Amino acid sequence: MTLHIKNVWLYDQGQVDIQIDAGKIKAIAPNLPEIDGAESFDGNGMAAVSGLVNGHTHAAMSLFRGFGDDMQLMEWLQTRIWPAEAKLTEEDVYWGSRMACMEMIRSGTVAFEDMYWHFHGMAKAVEDSGLRAGVGAVMIDIAGEKQGQECRDQAVQYLEESGRYSDRVKFTLTPHAIYTVSAKSLSWSAEFSDKHNLPVHIHLSETAFEVSECIKQNGVRPAVYLDQQGLLTPRTILAHGVYLDDDELELIAKRGSTIVSNPVSNMKLAVGGVFPYQKAAELGIPIGLGSDGAASNNSLDMFQEVKTFSLIQKHANNDPTVLPSAKAWQVVTGVDAPLIGQGSGVLAAGENADILLLNRDEPEICPEHDFVSNLVYSATGHVVDTVIVAGKILMKNRVIDQELEIRQEATARAKSLCKV
Repeated sequence: MTLHIKNVWLYDQGQVDIQIDAGKIKAIAPNLPEIDGAESFDGNGMAAVSGLVNGHTHAAMSLFRGFGDDMQLMEWLQTRIWPAEAKLTEEDVYWGSRMACMEMIRSGTVAFEDMYWHFHGMAKAVEDSGLRAGVGAVMIDIAGEKQGQECRDQAVQYLEESGRYSDRVKFTLTPHAIYTVSAKSLSWSAEFSDKHNLPVHIHLSETAFEVSECIKQNGVRPAVYLDQQGLLTPRTILAHGVYLDDDELELIAKRGSTIVSNPVSNMKLAVGGVFPYQKAAELGIPIGLGSDGAASNNSLDMFQEVKTFSLIQKHANNDPTVLPSAKAWQVVTGVDAPLIGQGSGVLAAGENADILLLNRDEPEICPEHDFVSNLVYSATGHVVDTVIVAGKILMKNRVIDQELEIRQEATARAKSLCKV
């Protein structure tokens, strides 16, 4: 598909046209000539920016948004989430993920890293939505070796079957955490990842209890334990990282792994700490930003997430200069974490055509004293007018195909699942 977007505004270049061909940006310059056969539309002076990247979420948990808020974590899990999840079907996951994808499109996210049950339900939802995502079925084997073998066999099967989807769907290994996955399955994941060059997405050091239990059981802190299993590599995505100490951060930096912070979920679940961004950044660790699932956030709007991310770092460090808006914008667009998002996070010829058009008339981004500051500190997903992923228009004038059907189907399934 060839696309010609006329009359858009880039905050560092001014008024330009953007030409897109075969899912890539072909050219960006003022007054570009029309291409024969190209679909063309006028951007009406809207701002063109890179799409946002959600580095850690559980998309289908949009079905559980608001189901048991303001509860203690274990009570919430045991009485609400786990019983509901036990009833999930692949179709439930498909529709819950479609609703999450719709929410992400409406708030400017073009790619995300997911971890949940029913791989094909998630993968088909991503394919049908037009987004990009890293997708893999959760690996949990606390029930014993039989469960562990089933998880490993399932990963092999899903890798083989992942070829039925486009390259926007990236198969990813997703062992849940060091406290829910055996050492055998963790080390197997490391070997399988190395053999097939697969990303690995895992929770790490989200709570102080996780750290203390790891030390008690293994004699080392979580990052060291994960490294002992061979799972700290440049292909590894570590979600949360709230309780990583300086030695662990130095080890992660040495291994080249990526950390994804999830500040809103961490605060809502009251984990009691803040991801040590400043130290991680000083060490050159790739850093991304995630929402976590809608059951523990409850929004998937990455504009809201990046504001919280910047503010909590300033607050925790007692320093308003920490994580300025320009750097925060790099994080939320995936520039600082190449492993997530499948793109560069910049608009330039040769890069993926993953583009947002923002309505500059919205009061949240006026006046334009500092456009990027407005995006980080005041904008919400409401400013997004048009979303383009891989050169395809997914939303224009804030309209997405099948919106009503997706909302109705997901809502009906959520009500059935969440009966208590």
